[in-house]
Amino acid sequence: MARAAPPAAVFAAVTAEVGRVLSADVTLMSRYDPDGVATVVGAWSSTGAAAPTPIGSRFELGGRNVHTLVRETRRPARVVRADASGAAAEVFRLLGIRSCVGVPISVEGRLWGVMSVVSTRDEPLPADTEVQLAGFTELVATAIANAQARVELRGFAEEQAALRRVATLVARAAPAEEVFAAVAAEIGQVVSADMTVLARYDQDGAETTVGVWSSTGALPVPTGTRVRLGGRNVVSLVFETGRPARIDDYAEVSGSVGDIARGVGIRASVGVPISVEGRPWGVVIAASGGALLPAETESRLAGFTELVATAIANAQARMELRGYADEQAALRRVATLVARAAPPEEVFAAVTAEVGRLLSVDLALLNRYDPDGTATAVAPWSSTDDAVPFPVGTRWCLGGRNVTTLVFETGRAARIDDYADATGSAADLTREQGIRSIVGAPISVEGRLWGFMSVLSTREEPLPAGSEARLAGFTGLVATAIANAETQSALTQSRARIVATADTTRRRIERDLHDGAQQRLVSLAMQLRAAQAVLPPEAGELAARLDPVAAGLTGVLDELREIARGIHPAVLAEGGLRPALKGLARRSAVPVRLDVSVDGRLPEPIELAAYYVVCEALTNTAKHAAATVIDVQVAADAGVLRVCVRDDGRGGADLTRGTGLVGLTDRVEALGGHLSLQSPPGAGTTMQMALPLTPRSGPG
Repeated sequence: MARAAPPAAVFAAVTAEVGRVLSADVTLMSRYDPDGVATVVGAWSSTGAAAPTPIGSRFELGGRNVHTLVRETRRPARVVRADASGAAAEVFRLLGIRSCVGVPISVEGRLWGVMSVVSTRDEPLPADTEVQLAGFTELVATAIANAQARVELRGFAEEQAALRRVATLVARAAPAEEVFAAVAAEIGQVVSADMTVLARYDQDGAETTVGVWSSTGALPVPTGTRVRLGGRNVVSLVFETGRPARIDDYAEVSGSVGDIARGVGIRASVGVPISVEGRPWGVVIAASGGALLPAETESRLAGFTELVATAIANAQARMELRGYADEQAALRRVATLVARAAPPEEVFAAVTAEVGRLLSVDLALLNRYDPDGTATAVAPWSSTDDAVPFPVGTRWCLGGRNVTTLVFETGRAARIDDYADATGSAADLTREQGIRSIVGAPISVEGRLWGFMSVLSTREEPLPAGSEARLAGFTGLVATAIANAETQSALTQSRARIVATADTTRRRIERDLHDGAQQRLVSLAMQLRAAQAVLPPEAGELAARLDPVAAGLTGVLDELREIARGIHPAVLAEGGLRPALKGLARRSAVPVRLDVSVDGRLPEPIELAAYYVVCEALTNTAKHAAATVIDVQVAADAGVLRVCVRDDGRGGADLTRGTGLVGLTDRVEALGGHLSLQSPPGAGTTMQMALPLTPRSGPG
């Protein structure tokens, strides 16, 4: 004892000394275990042969025998063969034992075991056997206490070392799965369990294994295993009570978790809850396939659960921070599109892609509510490279219990975590594609419900709880984009109406001039010439005076025709763009090289815009550019009319100076086109126009 020999060596020495001192046939030292048995830890035989009950032999308590009597009374006991009963007595009877004396071994006030001597002789053991045994049991108790202290100290040191290793992982922000695996392994080795499991409680009433360790190296329950909660088992008990739980006999467990545990050979287990920021997160379990787990297992597990909770909280904080940064970046990208007035369809496609990637879903959809009681998909996204199951134009009939209808009826976000119970044609259509859960958020434009954004999942677990709020940030940008597009569309239509009204007014003025003033002047000129023709020869001086009047009338008529042509070119209305541009080229003061690749007639507003762009460019070049040549190219391709007017003059032109260019810009943009000007000083001027041949559609 003084040199701190191992307990097994002390037990062997004590049993041998007792046997020799008391001249016994056999001496035994047995330990009481929590499962109602006594285990032999020291044995000696007077013959020198192996003891008839070797170390490790186990006796079930019960009946009348020394092991049971000492356990029940905590006092010395003596039994003779004739009065003995129970499992221990049966063993002794088979070995020819006739009498037995046992004395309790108490360690720090609690019953630890029994020291017993047995005899195969007919005469009973001496009357002072109990007293002599007692002296040895005190030494045994001291040896056991010292050994336990060393074991506890070593166990404490091992436990602290294990905790430090896990704490180091947590401190360096190791991934959660690495921490879970390390905790499971450290716990298993510290508490000498056969298997340890870390499990997470899921929102759908199931638990998911996130960390496993086994003393054999094999993992009978792999990470990611999901099992429904319920029944009597440690996992469900911890979930229901929020407190540690212990089951020492798995013969009585029930539920899916219990069935799996029995199937992998678990006979006893202890579970301790893992709480993260005050809410239940999961459970850590130590399990045994044989012996019961020590009474202090719960407290030893608790030290690890605190580190697990810290690791989870840290990981969640990092994920939330990273997710917030990703979300803000996605919102900025969409906001940039909205700010530069990108077409709605481009914004819609970008939003669904950003939402789908950010929320890690299978599908994302942007849908518009239509006046006929349906919803139409206007932008789909899929996490796979396969074709999206709900392409643009897919229509959903409202009605029943589904997210499409719930958002429409309430004007608020809606969620269905299990589409097996959803109803209506929209639900049927989504179920056909394997969709299990959907979250949708409304899109309201200037106070009216326009549509909704939805995310869809094919997985069993529901979409994250914060999905609705995260969608809301994007739906606000979508609403802004739609409002901007509608405003732009209304502005464009208004400008187009103004331009059309101006063109109608021009045509009326041109017609009035042609049919009124021009015809009157022509008539006056003809009358004057007729009067000149009938003048007598002696009226030569009067005829001479009438000649400049007739010439003036002709000049005024020519000027009026030119004015009328500028107001609204009749040749354009009669012959189309090609002859009208040829007429402009012929009248230009600067030589023009004309290339018109347009077949047939174009819509009147398009022809007018192109004509006026070329006309203004030729006029400005003649007035300001000092150019020697002008190149005019007109072509229609891919649904766009393109006009380019380029000169070799002095440059320096500016779209913002001069009402002519400003008016042209308004005319072109009113038709959904674009007018640009490049005019670096000394390098000539290039004016380009791109005009869609079909009107731009509105936002969805």
